[in-house]
Amino acid sequence: MLYPLKFKPVYKDYLWGGRNLEKLGKVLPEGIVAESWEVSCHPDGISVIANGEFEGMSFPDYIDKFQYSVMGTDIGWNPNNRFPLLIKLIDANDKLSVQVHPDDDYAALHEEDKSGKTEMWYVISAKPGAKLVYGLKPGTTKEMFVNALENNNIEEYLNYIEVSDGDVIDLPAGVVHAVGEGILIAEVQQNSNNTYRVYDYNRVDKNGNKRPLHVQKALDVIDFSSLKTKQEKTTGTLIRNDDNCTVLQLVKNKYFSVELYDIHGKIEEVADGSRFYVYLFIKGEGSIYYGIKSFSNNSINKHGHVNAISNIKQNCDDMNMIKMDIKAGESLFIPASMGKYVISGNITGIKAYVPERRG
Repeated sequence: MLYPLKFKPVYKDYLWGGRNLEKLGKVLPEGIVAESWEVSCHPDGISVIANGEFEGMSFPDYIDKFQYSVMGTDIGWNPNNRFPLLIKLIDANDKLSVQVHPDDDYAALHEEDKSGKTEMWYVISAKPGAKLVYGLKPGTTKEMFVNALENNNIEEYLNYIEVSDGDVIDLPAGVVHAVGEGILIAEVQQNSNNTYRVYDYNRVDKNGNKRPLHVQKALDVIDFSSLKTKQEKTTGTLIRNDDNCTVLQLVKNKYFSVELYDIHGKIEEVADGSRFYVYLFIKGEGSIYYGIKSFSNNSINKHGHVNAISNIKQNCDDMNMIKMDIKAGESLFIPASMGKYVISGNITGIKAYVPERRG
């Protein structure tokens, strides 16, 4: 039987990290922890299953074993494709480098890792006055930017925006960006690690070396037209509000759809074979019930939402379900063909999936 998967986090010790992921309940290794790769099939950090029958199996091997039953039939995936998403937690205890990511076409021509990197950020917490770099100031040309790099005054041309808890940033490939210090972020992105550093504040790593820059590639892919930076940040769009749950649509593009679930009761969901779902919980605790043999006859839409939430008259424990506890700091992978499930408790998290994409 397919069941919800938990994974062992893959921690990264980049120099700008800290210990703030402990606030989400993470049990961290010693030293700096900058990122926790929560759900990943990328060679730079492979997820390993942490629960159930397949504990200890790598995520890529699990996908190879079950294929469409895990991935789904409506997202354009086939066994020759890579897993499409990479989901992380980011602790910007210090500011990240100023960087940009390529799109699919550029990466296919210039990188061994041929995927572009469009991503989104959900700000879990931000200290007062915390800022992000999002794009360039209007009117900045490529020539002006190159001159600024040569004269070490690039910061004059960066567009800074102040962020607060709950802000959402949509980051298409080609947008210059950087996370400022004091920000904790949940990130959903394409399954790619193609990052071009433009500027790193002249910092050195623990060995006294400056990290490499990728200026020419960055200049090739930066969107100097500012067409992609018209909308700097949002707080999401309300798509559901009832006694059990509030759902906000955070970002939707051709690569992923991301929603914020604030659950305060019991909600019914379904994995109907069309696509997988990933939950990353950031606050609270609860349970997921699966292996459901009988359930209400509500209509289910293609995003896995129950269109009309019924009253669950029976206690979940009495409905021939299997219970798994969940809490902040954990992620869950829901296989595409797992069927109906219930999430219960007082818990908040993001839900990510791939929209319908044939072929």
